[in-house]
Amino acid sequence: MPKEIKYEEAVRQLEDIVAKMENNELDVDSLSQQLKTAQKLIKMCKDKLSRADSDIKKILQDEGND
Repeated sequence: MPKEIKYEEAVRQLEDIVAKMENNELDVDSLSQQLKTAQKLIKMCKDKLSRADSDIKKILQDEGND
C-alpha cells in the first residue's frame, strides 16, 4: 500500500476488501493481512476527513472575518 493515496482510492480498496470478506474469498492468512491493510486505510481516511473538515472550518471562519 503506497504511503499516500487519494481518499477515493482508499475507499475503493476498502470496498474490495469488504467484498472479498463477504464472499469468503480470503483464507485465514490473507484475512489477517487484509484486516491490517483495512485498519491502515480507515485511519488514513479518517485523518484526511479530519484535515478537510479543519480546512473548511478555517476557510469559513476567515470569510466571516472579512
